[in-house]
Amino acid sequence: MSKVMARANGLDVHEVPDGYIVYQNEHDNVCYLNKTAAIVFEFCDGNLDSDEIIARVAKIFGLKNSSDSEIRECLDSLVKEGLVRFNSK
Repeated sequence: MSKVMARANGLDVHEVPDGYIVYQNEHDNVCYLNKTAAIVFEFCDGNLDSDEIIARVAKIFGLKNSSDSEIRECLDSLVKEGLVRFNSK
């Protein structure tokens, strides 16, 4: 089942030439997102579910369905790091 994805609260996001640096105030943690992860992160706006995010990222990069699992792994990593959370639609 696909879930709506939203950015976690309390993040300080800084764009750098090759992605984002995200500081989590609550956990005093810094994460680096490469360009691909930064694009996935941007789509986590609280309006799109994970399947919609995967489809949009695949379209941007001209990827086939075989890449869906890699994009889903990126979403899972963002959740694991506490940068993205599940949101109710």
